[in-house]
Amino acid sequence: MLSKPLSNIQEELLKLYSVNLSHEELKELKTVLGEYFAKKATKEADKIWDTQKYSNAKMDTWLNDG
Repeated sequence: MLSKPLSNIQEELLKLYSVNLSHEELKELKTVLGEYFAKKATKEADKIWDTQKYSNAKMDTWLNDG
């Protein structure tokens, strides 16, 4: 079986495993990571929104067609 090299994020996360975080620190880290990825997703959604020229009216139509 061929193994792939670790990605940069995998390497950084492995470094964290050697650190003993308290429950509160772990909770805070999860929040920071969640916020980071939420911001990235929002940025991408905004790009799509602008590219496709979506509007609130279009979203209302989609919501009401269900």
